[in-house]
Amino acid sequence: MNKIINWVLAATLIYGPIVFTSCSKEDNPVVTPVAKDYFTLWNSCESLTALQEYVKDVTDPTSANFIKEEDRIATFDMDGTFVGELYPSYFEYNLLEYRVLEDESYKNIAPDDVKETAQEIRDFVRTGKKLPDHFDMKHAYAAAKAYAGMTIAQFDAYVKAYAAKQANGFTGMTYGQSFYKPMLQVFDYLKANGFTFYVVSGSDRFICRALVDAIGIEPNRVIGMDVKLRSSSQGTEEGVNYTLGKEEDIIRTDELIIKNLKTNKVLQITQEIGKVPVLSFGNSGGDSAMHNFCLSNPNYKTAAFMLIADDDARDHANREKALKLGEQWRKAGYHVISMRDDFKTIYGDGVVKTDFSF
Repeated sequence: MNKIINWVLAATLIYGPIVFTSCSKEDNPVVTPVAKDYFTLWNSCESLTALQEYVKDVTDPTSANFIKEEDRIATFDMDGTFVGELYPSYFEYNLLEYRVLEDESYKNIAPDDVKETAQEIRDFVRTGKKLPDHFDMKHAYAAAKAYAGMTIAQFDAYVKAYAAKQANGFTGMTYGQSFYKPMLQVFDYLKANGFTFYVVSGSDRFICRALVDAIGIEPNRVIGMDVKLRSSSQGTEEGVNYTLGKEEDIIRTDELIIKNLKTNKVLQITQEIGKVPVLSFGNSGGDSAMHNFCLSNPNYKTAAFMLIADDDARDHANREKALKLGEQWRKAGYHVISMRDDFKTIYGDGVVKTDFSF
């Protein structure tokens, strides 16, 4: 009897819940594994069906489209793909605005160009004033300056402290909790099917690392905007001429290396992963290059998914714009995930959209 009990416990760990069919006492028990439902927060929809059919095909050893586990690479944009971005701007924009205009330890020493950039974010958020052209690069240079001198540990703590603040435009959720819960189930599903996934974001790499730490994504699977780093005692010496001491910290500098958008995402994937993805997830035109790179994979069957923010009841969304983008993405050959139609919930129970407060 103890052997049977131990067998059942072991089988449960491997297969999940099991069902026994009737058998005589002389027979061995017949195990029927109950398939785990990874998508309890999704409605039945075309995008989910497409994903499941794709994964089933490429993980079937008998399929002509079988992909070896080491080549099952999936890339995910972050903001607007599995982290909220419409409250009412990107997390890293909100963080810079706070750093420069509200943080007592910094706001009085911020350079004028950094103050100007932060004020442009505030005007955009509060009055709807259009951001200047190429603002993504202007923000990147300003952010590099705003956090220069912080150690990696200090910056990580700074980001997490801000992420613990109540998310503007919602009740029941902090910024750090603003994950699209159905998309987190995609991570679980892909992991269970032998995929390795990477976060490939236009946001600062160390901001992304701080945010995704809460959901267990390892820092070595995060690619983002980068600034040059330096040892705390290195001074102006080049790293090739300087030997790090045991008691030194690594600090951020004000020198921008790369803004990880559009084709830069493809270049960084190539440099850091060294393989062409077979799955790609995004939400904006800044992800199209990454998607196209995935779909151009010459060796394997591929798929790309675009999420559209078309739910103006549970989230702050421009539904008309989102639907137009959905048509554009379908024509480009991407599968479209509708937040309104495909998600049973966005942020989870107890989270309610409210007006913004300033």
